Amino acid sequence: MTKMTGAQIVIECLKEQSVDTIFGYQGGAVIPLFDALYDEKDTFNIIRPAHEQNAVHGADAYARTTGKTGVCIVTSGPGASNTVTGIANAYMDSVPLVVITGQVASGLLGKDSFQEIDITGITMPITKYNMLVKDINQLSRAMAKAFKIAKAGRPGPVLIDITKDVFMGKGKFISYFVEEDATCKSAPEIDEKSAKIAQLINESERPVIYAGGGVKISKAQKAMVRMAEKNSIPVVNTLMGLGSISRKHRLSLGLVGMHGFREANFAVTNSDLIIAIGARFSDRVIGKKDRFAPGAKIIHIDIDETEIDKNMPSYYSHVCDVQMSLESIYKNLDDDPREEWHKKIQGWKLEDNSPADFFGAKNIIKTVNSFYDGEDIVVTDVGQHQMWTAQYWDFNGKTEFVTSGGLGTMGFGLGAAYGSKVGNPDKNVILFVGDGGFRMSSQELVTISKYKIPILIILINNSTLGMVRQWQKLFSNKRYMETDIGEDVDYIKLAEAYGIKASRVKDLSTLQKTVAEIGKIAEPTLIECKIDKDDCVMPMVPPGEAIDELITETY
Repeated sequence: MTKMTGAQIVIECLKEQSVDTIFGYQGGAVIPLFDALYDEKDTFNIIRPAHEQNAVHGADAYARTTGKTGVCIVTSGPGASNTVTGIANAYMDSVPLVVITGQVASGLLGKDSFQEIDITGITMPITKYNMLVKDINQLSRAMAKAFKIAKAGRPGPVLIDITKDVFMGKGKFISYFVEEDATCKSAPEIDEKSAKIAQLINESERPVIYAGGGVKISKAQKAMVRMAEKNSIPVVNTLMGLGSISRKHRLSLGLVGMHGFREANFAVTNSDLIIAIGARFSDRVIGKKDRFAPGAKIIHIDIDETEIDKNMPSYYSHVCDVQMSLESIYKNLDDDPREEWHKKIQGWKLEDNSPADFFGAKNIIKTVNSFYDGEDIVVTDVGQHQMWTAQYWDFNGKTEFVTSGGLGTMGFGLGAAYGSKVGNPDKNVILFVGDGGFRMSSQELVTISKYKIPILIILINNSTLGMVRQWQKLFSNKRYMETDIGEDVDYIKLAEAYGIKASRVKDLSTLQKTVAEIGKIAEPTLIECKIDKDDCVMPMVPPGEAIDELITETY
């Protein structure tokens, strides 16, 4: 067997895993790896970001929207430490990544060498698994293990730190590749537990499905909708679960929790059975814990056993692949129209009295939505615009929604948008971003420009850190401290400096005309929409209150 360099072994392992795209940034410790990639230009599409954090965000969104494992490569020291926020973001949102970091040579470890950092120690709490490879004979096995762990069960990021002498040394490539393990193949156990869950649903009068991101990760959207339809169960979504059921579906109540709709929050509060599917009972959903669905039994279905009873006690739980569980439950469900329950829920809806021509976030989002309502990808950064998008975009069951849920990472949007587009070249990608988050990652415009990545950026500019200002307005006596940004940047000139087409709109008719002219997004484009800094995301549950204690107006 011919010996290879460690760098070549890494490349062979990537080929074996069918990796075709790498988000990476060059540096001293990974020069040998990139040198080996020089001969593989036709094998891999390599995207170099402006900052390593966005290498991870790009790989993250690529993974979310393709179902593959995202891969990124960075150098040692600051290159590795710059990935920490992206890794933590992927960990919170259960995204499969393999992050390859270069490390100083083995003989320099522990000596405070130039660009040495203990990245495995730093990332231990935010990875499913990580490892330091100092022996070339362990490299093939370590790479195979990284990919297997990233995808197995509940997905997540894995970091593999490789010393420079391993990259440069000689060894043998050995295949340790195995097909992904099937999860929960014990049909009798699935059927037994599912029959019990179906019985509880059939006996309930006011059930609600509480659907999280796990529904999408397990590709169980159709199974969930089919189950809901058979028993006429209303569905509420977490932020990460949006898109698992069309918002136009008669059973869809939309977002639940802090910025959830009144009917969604009231349905949960007044239910007698919560069927939680691939959801983790985040504090942003449950609000005041002892008043969350106080009269309901909770059924918790999840692939991750550690989530069961972690935030809310369950009456009955099923640790299994979500899709398999739902398909089995369906077979045991009764047909039930639940007319009284749905009539009651409809009575909790708030009337929408907002002017149809008002140039605010809601109408901006709905206007853009009217042009892109197919199998598109909607990406957000973090803040008010994120919640408005979650509330008002009509997710049709085909639209992908990419957002930072658990960590709430400002600056996520641009990297995630181009990662989504790189993985899905035939789909339109629309990014909603606020001016605060845009400033954190605007350098990534150079990446979008360099690789000519056609995405549509809707910059909702209220000249402030909107969500923080909203909290200051409502709960801190309008003591606005370090939130207002001002008019010190011309975002149109900034975009144009990177060679990106940009325009500023101030009314809905101009926005309609501008988006209509774009049509299918064929080039990177930015549209800046100026809105009032005092616009708030409503409804809102005040911190520490029950989710049916909503504020619906601001004064």
